[in-house]
Amino acid sequence: MRIDLHTHCKWSKQSELSRDYLKDMLTHAAQHLDVMALTEHFNTLHFEDIYDQLEQLATYENGHFTYKGLIILPGIEVDVAEGGHIVVIGELMAIRRLSEQLEPHRDRSRFIGLAQLLKQAHSLHCVCIGAHPFREENPLSHIAHELLRELDAFDLNGRDLYKYGLDMEQRVQQLAQLLELPVVAGSDTHHYEQYGAIVSVGEGMVHNVEELRTMLQMRGLSYQIAEDYADRVQRAEQQQKLLKQAGHYIAD
Repeated sequence: MRIDLHTHCKWSKQSELSRDYLKDMLTHAAQHLDVMALTEHFNTLHFEDIYDQLEQLATYENGHFTYKGLIILPGIEVDVAEGGHIVVIGELMAIRRLSEQLEPHRDRSRFIGLAQLLKQAHSLHCVCIGAHPFREENPLSHIAHELLRELDAFDLNGRDLYKYGLDMEQRVQQLAQLLELPVVAGSDTHHYEQYGAIVSVGEGMVHNVEELRTMLQMRGLSYQIAEDYADRVQRAEQQQKLLKQAGHYIAD
């Protein structure tokens, strides 16, 4: 199984959702992955449109969407008051419910605290992954370890590997080992050129959040970094620039 637990389907928080772009992303994802979590930003423009469109494009049952053989787990990426980002993965109704609960917290001045987010997400039986814990503009590593231990994993982020180099792998692994948490792959892709830059791999298959939770608890996932990971991320970022130049991109 090849699984990516941190992906996006829009090129900007402020852009409208493009049905064609969503289809292109999913079609290319199916060529590289068996499973992916779709984890768009919670404060993106019209977040609810994503799952409205996905329900029209794909079949949802037993805790996942299926599109051209690709298993898609519902998710959401949340900014917290402490400055970091948390990837939350769950059942469709749980993600929709969490998005509704986060409505008062979409503005930067009102971001939810990590402790409150974890309480709400876990009450909805979601998995919570600490995204790019050492990214300079929104790190997690400074937060109290007692709180970080309530996460289910940390993500080794494809965009951070490109920006900071392969030393980032050691930094994330050291933090994860200190807190006794697993490390999973998150491409953090906003363009299909980036799929496959980094993936988690494991035996068997993940069909829903409970199977994902079990896989994490059993340390059943490792990860692979593609030899051309930097080229893939670079191509994706170049495509985003082209979208911006064409007037289809609005910067965050």
